[in-house]
Amino acid sequence: MTYGTTFPLWRAAAGEHWQDYTRHAFVRQLADGSLPRESFLHYLVQDYVFLVHFSRAWALAVTKAETLDEMRLCADTVQALIGDETRLHVETCAKEGIDEATLFAAPEAPANLAYTRYVLDSGHSGDFLDLLAALAPCVLGYGEIGARLASEAGETPYRHWIDTYASEDYQQVCTAVGALIDGAVARRLGDDPQASPRWPGVCHRFTTATRLEVGFWDMGLAP
Repeated sequence: MTYGTTFPLWRAAAGEHWQDYTRHAFVRQLADGSLPRESFLHYLVQDYVFLVHFSRAWALAVTKAETLDEMRLCADTVQALIGDETRLHVETCAKEGIDEATLFAAPEAPANLAYTRYVLDSGHSGDFLDLLAALAPCVLGYGEIGARLASEAGETPYRHWIDTYASEDYQQVCTAVGALIDGAVARRLGDDPQASPRWPGVCHRFTTATRLEVGFWDMGLAP
Protein backbone atom coordinates (compact mmCIF):
# COMPACT_ATOMS: atom_id res chain seq x y z
CA MET A 1 0.00 0.00 0.00
CA THR A 2 1.31 3.46 -0.85
CA TYR A 3 -1.06 5.87 0.99
CA GLY A 4 0.18 8.88 -0.94
CA THR A 5 3.61 9.97 -2.14
CA THR A 6 5.47 10.83 1.08
CA PHE A 7 4.87 7.59 2.94
CA PRO A 8 6.77 5.41 0.43
CA LEU A 9 9.74 7.77 0.72
CA TRP A 10 9.72 7.62 4.53
CA ARG A 11 9.28 3.85 4.42
CA ALA A 12 12.29 3.53 2.10
CA ALA A 13 14.32 5.81 4.36
CA ALA A 14 13.59 3.48 7.30
CA GLY A 15 15.31 0.67 5.40
CA GLU A 16 15.43 -2.72 7.10
CA HIS A 17 13.65 -1.33 10.16
CA TRP A 18 10.41 -1.22 8.16
CA GLN A 19 10.67 -4.91 7.29
CA ASP A 20 11.59 -5.73 10.88
CA TYR A 21 8.36 -4.03 11.91
CA THR A 22 5.84 -5.14 9.30
CA ARG A 23 7.15 -8.72 9.03
CA HIS A 24 7.99 -9.23 12.67
CA ALA A 25 7.60 -12.69 14.24
CA PHE A 26 4.57 -11.38 16.15
CA VAL A 27 2.90 -10.47 12.84
CA ARG A 28 3.78 -13.82 11.28
CA GLN A 29 2.33 -15.66 14.25
CA LEU A 30 -0.87 -13.63 14.05
CA ALA A 31 -1.17 -14.74 10.44
CA ASP A 32 -0.57 -18.46 10.97
CA GLY A 33 -2.39 -18.64 14.31
CA SER A 34 0.62 -19.82 16.31
CA LEU A 35 0.75 -16.75 18.56
CA PRO A 36 0.09 -17.80 22.18
CA ARG A 37 -3.18 -16.41 23.49
CA GLU A 38 -1.36 -15.05 26.55
CA SER A 39 0.94 -13.04 24.29
CA PHE A 40 -1.97 -11.67 22.27
CA LEU A 41 -3.87 -10.55 25.38
CA HIS A 42 -0.76 -8.98 26.85
CA TYR A 43 -0.28 -7.08 23.60
CA LEU A 44 -3.95 -6.01 23.49
CA VAL A 45 -3.84 -4.60 27.01
CA GLN A 46 -0.68 -2.64 26.25
CA ASP A 47 -2.01 -1.53 22.88
CA TYR A 48 -5.15 -0.18 24.52
CA VAL A 49 -2.96 1.95 26.81
CA PHE A 50 -0.91 2.94 23.77
CA LEU A 51 -4.04 4.06 21.92
CA VAL A 52 -5.04 6.29 24.83
CA HIS A 53 -1.75 8.18 24.51
CA PHE A 54 -1.82 7.97 20.73
CA SER A 55 -5.23 9.67 20.79
CA ARG A 56 -3.72 12.42 22.93
CA ALA A 57 -0.96 12.84 20.35
CA TRP A 58 -3.51 13.23 17.54
CA ALA A 59 -5.37 15.74 19.73
CA LEU A 60 -2.08 17.61 20.08
CA ALA A 61 -1.87 17.60 16.28
CA VAL A 62 -5.09 19.64 16.21
CA THR A 63 -3.32 22.39 18.15
CA LYS A 64 -0.24 22.17 15.91
CA ALA A 65 -2.21 22.32 12.64
CA GLU A 66 -2.15 25.42 10.47
CA THR A 67 -5.33 24.93 8.45
CA LEU A 68 -8.91 23.97 9.18
CA ASP A 69 -8.61 20.93 6.92
CA GLU A 70 -5.63 19.71 8.95
CA MET A 71 -7.53 20.30 12.17
CA ARG A 72 -10.63 18.46 10.94
CA LEU A 73 -8.74 15.38 9.79
CA CYS A 74 -6.75 15.15 13.03
CA ALA A 75 -9.97 15.46 15.04
CA ASP A 76 -11.59 12.75 12.91
CA THR A 77 -8.60 10.49 13.57
CA VAL A 78 -8.96 10.97 17.33
CA GLN A 79 -12.58 9.87 17.03
CA ALA A 80 -11.63 6.84 14.91
CA LEU A 81 -9.08 5.77 17.52
CA ILE A 82 -11.25 6.26 20.58
CA GLY A 83 -14.55 5.26 19.02
CA ASP A 84 -13.58 2.43 16.67
CA GLU A 85 -10.10 0.99 17.06
CA THR A 86 -10.27 0.58 20.84
CA ARG A 87 -13.49 -1.41 20.42
CA LEU A 88 -11.48 -4.41 19.20
CA HIS A 89 -9.46 -4.34 22.40
CA VAL A 90 -12.42 -3.84 24.71
CA GLU A 91 -14.55 -6.58 23.14
CA THR A 92 -11.76 -9.16 22.97
CA CYS A 93 -10.53 -8.52 26.50
CA ALA A 94 -14.07 -8.53 27.92
CA LYS A 95 -14.41 -12.13 26.75
CA GLU A 96 -11.36 -12.92 28.88
CA GLY A 97 -12.78 -11.19 31.96
CA ILE A 98 -10.80 -7.96 31.52
CA ASP A 99 -13.07 -4.90 31.63
CA GLU A 100 -12.30 -1.49 30.18
CA ALA A 101 -11.54 0.09 33.55
CA THR A 102 -8.84 -2.53 34.05
CA LEU A 103 -7.46 -1.84 30.58
CA PHE A 104 -7.30 1.90 31.22
CA ALA A 105 -5.51 1.39 34.54
CA ALA A 106 -2.98 -1.17 33.26
CA PRO A 107 0.66 -0.29 34.05
CA GLU A 108 2.62 0.65 30.95
CA ALA A 109 5.39 -1.67 29.84
CA PRO A 110 8.74 0.10 29.29
CA ALA A 111 8.51 -0.37 25.50
CA ASN A 112 5.07 1.22 25.53
CA LEU A 113 6.24 4.10 27.69
CA ALA A 114 9.24 4.76 25.43
CA TYR A 115 7.15 4.79 22.26
CA THR A 116 4.22 6.90 23.40
CA ARG A 117 6.38 9.52 25.08
CA TYR A 118 8.62 9.74 22.02
CA VAL A 119 5.59 10.51 19.86
CA LEU A 120 4.26 13.09 22.30
CA ASP A 121 7.69 14.69 22.66
CA SER A 122 7.96 14.91 18.87
CA GLY A 123 4.81 17.00 18.90
CA HIS A 124 5.71 19.16 21.88
CA SER A 125 9.29 19.87 20.77
CA GLY A 126 8.63 19.99 17.03
CA ASP A 127 5.93 21.19 14.67
CA PHE A 128 2.98 19.54 12.94
CA LEU A 129 5.18 17.72 10.44
CA ASP A 130 7.50 16.33 13.13
CA LEU A 131 4.48 14.95 14.92
CA LEU A 132 3.00 13.40 11.77
CA ALA A 133 6.31 11.68 11.00
CA ALA A 134 6.28 10.08 14.46
CA LEU A 135 2.60 9.12 14.19
CA ALA A 136 2.74 7.67 10.68
CA PRO A 137 4.42 4.27 11.26
CA CYS A 138 1.63 3.08 13.55
CA VAL A 139 -1.33 4.25 11.47
CA LEU A 140 0.01 3.36 8.05
CA GLY A 141 2.03 0.33 9.12
CA TYR A 142 -1.02 -1.36 10.60
CA GLY A 143 -2.92 -0.58 7.42
CA GLU A 144 -0.19 -2.18 5.33
CA ILE A 145 0.01 -5.22 7.62
CA GLY A 146 -3.76 -5.69 7.73
CA ALA A 147 -4.13 -5.45 3.94
CA ARG A 148 -1.33 -7.95 3.36
CA LEU A 149 -2.46 -10.46 5.97
CA ALA A 150 -6.05 -10.34 4.74
CA SER A 151 -4.89 -12.11 1.59
CA GLU A 152 -2.00 -14.17 3.02
CA ALA A 153 -3.31 -15.47 6.33
CA GLY A 154 -4.96 -18.86 6.56
CA GLU A 155 -7.18 -20.13 9.35
CA THR A 156 -6.24 -18.17 12.43
CA PRO A 157 -7.97 -17.22 15.69
CA TYR A 158 -6.72 -13.69 15.06
CA ARG A 159 -8.78 -13.08 11.95
CA HIS A 160 -10.82 -10.41 13.73
CA TRP A 161 -7.64 -8.41 14.38
CA ILE A 162 -6.57 -8.78 10.75
CA ASP A 163 -10.01 -7.83 9.45
CA THR A 164 -10.08 -4.70 11.62
CA TYR A 165 -6.98 -3.28 9.95
CA ALA A 166 -7.84 -4.60 6.50
CA SER A 167 -11.35 -3.14 6.66
CA GLU A 168 -12.53 -0.47 4.28
CA ASP A 169 -13.02 1.94 7.18
CA TYR A 170 -9.46 1.58 8.44
CA GLN A 171 -8.00 1.70 4.94
CA GLN A 172 -9.89 4.94 4.35
CA VAL A 173 -8.29 6.34 7.50
CA CYS A 174 -4.88 5.40 6.10
CA THR A 175 -5.62 7.01 2.76
CA ALA A 176 -6.77 10.18 4.48
CA VAL A 177 -3.72 10.29 6.73
CA GLY A 178 -1.45 9.73 3.73
CA ALA A 179 -3.08 12.70 1.99
CA LEU A 180 -2.76 14.77 5.17
CA ILE A 181 0.97 14.02 5.30
CA ASP A 182 1.42 14.90 1.62
CA GLY A 183 -0.34 18.21 2.12
CA ALA A 184 1.63 18.99 5.28
CA VAL A 185 4.91 18.24 3.52
CA ALA A 186 4.03 20.39 0.51
CA ARG A 187 2.92 23.26 2.74
CA ARG A 188 6.03 23.22 4.93
CA LEU A 189 8.81 21.85 2.70
CA GLY A 190 7.72 22.94 -0.78
CA ASP A 191 7.50 21.12 -4.10
CA ASP A 192 10.85 19.34 -3.68
CA PRO A 193 10.76 18.20 -0.05
CA GLN A 194 13.80 15.93 -0.37
CA ALA A 195 15.90 19.01 -1.12
CA SER A 196 14.78 20.70 2.09
CA PRO A 197 17.28 20.79 4.97
CA ARG A 198 14.45 19.51 7.17
CA TRP A 199 13.96 16.31 5.18
CA PRO A 200 16.58 14.15 7.00
CA GLY A 201 15.09 15.20 10.32
CA VAL A 202 11.54 14.14 9.52
CA CYS A 203 12.83 10.89 8.01
CA HIS A 204 14.69 10.29 11.27
CA ARG A 205 11.46 10.85 13.24
CA PHE A 206 9.69 8.26 11.10
CA THR A 207 12.53 5.75 11.38
CA THR A 208 12.81 6.14 15.15
CA ALA A 209 9.08 5.54 15.57
CA THR A 210 9.40 2.48 13.32
CA ARG A 211 12.18 1.10 15.54
CA LEU A 212 9.93 1.64 18.55
CA GLU A 213 7.17 -0.32 16.78
CA VAL A 214 9.62 -3.25 16.53
CA GLY A 215 10.19 -2.96 20.26
CA PHE A 216 6.44 -3.01 20.84
CA TRP A 217 6.09 -6.31 18.97
CA ASP A 218 9.07 -7.67 20.94
CA MET A 219 7.21 -6.78 24.12
CA GLY A 220 4.14 -8.63 22.84
CA LEU A 221 6.14 -11.83 22.47
CA ALA A 222 7.55 -11.58 25.98
CA PRO A 223 4.66 -11.06 28.39
